[in-house]
Amino acid sequence: MDTILILDRLDRLEKLFIGQKEILTLDEACDYTGISRSYLYKLTAKGKIPHSKPNGKLLFFEKTKLVEWLLQNKR
Repeated sequence: MDTILILDRLDRLEKLFIGQKEILTLDEACDYTGISRSYLYKLTAKGKIPHSKPNGKLLFFEKTKLVEWLLQNKR
């Protein structure tokens, strides 16, 4: 198979896998929301986006809370 085709299929599988998870890592949350890594860090530092930091190092996001946050301020 062509390498590009394999990478494309792998990317689609990763997105399907992320869709099944309830708790997302920083990178998964970036992929899920479309927010850049640096901006997501800024939002967490300012306490503007719901997240948890259980060990004081890694960031985790609950998918349902991310969706609520994304849909706030409806017009």
